[in-house]
Amino acid sequence: MNTIDTQHGAALATAGWTVVPNLIHSELISSLVEALPASLARRDEIRQRNGVSENSAGTLHHLLMDDACYVELLAELSTLEPLFKAYFNGNFILNSYGGVINERDTRSYVQNVHRDIRFGSDTRRFMLNALVMLDDFTLENGATHVLGHSQNTEQPPCDEAFYAEASRATGKRGTVLLFDSRMWHATGRNTTDAPRRALTLTFTSPFFKPQLDYARLFGYSNFNRSSAWMKQVLGFNARVPESLDEFYVPVEQRFYQRGQD
Repeated sequence: MNTIDTQHGAALATAGWTVVPNLIHSELISSLVEALPASLARRDEIRQRNGVSENSAGTLHHLLMDDACYVELLAELSTLEPLFKAYFNGNFILNSYGGVINERDTRSYVQNVHRDIRFGSDTRRFMLNALVMLDDFTLENGATHVLGHSQNTEQPPCDEAFYAEASRATGKRGTVLLFDSRMWHATGRNTTDAPRRALTLTFTSPFFKPQLDYARLFGYSNFNRSSAWMKQVLGFNARVPESLDEFYVPVEQRFYQRGQD
């Protein structure tokens, strides 16, 4: 890793979080912002139809194939591969690909103090959050609250202690917030009249089940023209064979490749 990667890696290992400024270029951020409203409308319609819309205002899940810009964003995150590999001490895959549109007076579950994985280990890390800021994150528009050094604290802090001690992850649009998924955090309250938007991705060890079958969603037909990063992060190297014919193949053709531990 270079010096910058080493600094971010050290911050993740100690405080449990770090901010990588200006990682995503402005044109892509603008495309993502433009794509979000249609993505939200699609999910709101499904949630309403299925009776699961309560406490979910402005939240989006599994955005990958809604628009080409979401795929491009995942490809752009390849610059973080050395940092991710150091964090996991090995390979990793995409576990979830979501987003949040935080507006004044809205309420959703992400505003509760929570963490995104309920267990951990002293010897290895299983999950990492990557939040891509699509707007400037400020104290006024709901910058994320992060409780540094809390990744080894199993019991949730009371709200009073959390908000008294937590830091705020501020930054310019295009900045990426990375944090250990065991860390206690909460979306901030937006007190402005403008939306505060973000994409929220999580990555896990390859043997974890992703929240959606991203390899199948992306399409097996796209495998051969994908980069090594995309093949790995989308889970193409950690699939489960469906038949004996898929199981009994040369090593280089196996669905579940070596090094996916």
